[in-house]
Amino acid sequence: MGNVIEIRGIIRNFQLGQETVYVLKGIDLDIARGEYLAIMGPSGSGKSTLMNLLGCLDTPTGGTYNLNGNDVSQMTDNELADIRNREIGFVFQTFNLLPRTSALDNVALPMVYAGSPKKDRIVRAEEVLADVGLSDRMDHKPNQLSGGQRQRVAVGRALVNKPSIILADEPTGNLDSKTSLEIMQLFDDIHAAGNTVILVTHEEEVAAHAHRVIRLRDGMIESDVRNK
Repeated sequence: MGNVIEIRGIIRNFQLGQETVYVLKGIDLDIARGEYLAIMGPSGSGKSTLMNLLGCLDTPTGGTYNLNGNDVSQMTDNELADIRNREIGFVFQTFNLLPRTSALDNVALPMVYAGSPKKDRIVRAEEVLADVGLSDRMDHKPNQLSGGQRQRVAVGRALVNKPSIILADEPTGNLDSKTSLEIMQLFDDIHAAGNTVILVTHEEEVAAHAHRVIRLRDGMIESDVRNK
């Protein structure tokens, strides 16, 4: 099985004028391939900062981060962008879809960055949209879709490059409870298909879907509990 993520002694500080803000204070974390993990914690606990580091959107002040055999803690911005596109599928609370672009083209976008031929992009995007239950909405633009359908498009986009990890930040934050349940069922299915899924959430009912829950407090791991 092996670990897809290995973090040792991760520190992240931010300079605010003359003041240094210590956000992450030495985090050690292993995440196994195929794991279903939720990261929780109150505001200011460091969970968003940790997610940005896990997602290669930011680099640590200190410590090492090994992602799928690559030491990403020392990478340049260009190297980070490349590994992010290859290894990580993002799902955001606000969907982050291109408004004037069809569901199909939104899903295919990471493959454009990866340099895949157009024919391959269309085939794969159609396949993924079918997987997330939107075969009949491929030509629709985001404003023609419900919130739940938009989040399904975002999930499809996250899956299209067959990444090592699906990283979801408050994926049900903008959805009603019925739609939230449907989206969480989709994440359960994605995990059952063999993907590593990491959720960042403040909602206990969302975290309950994960098999392991890590809670942060004041920039440290407070608890690490397996649910199932």
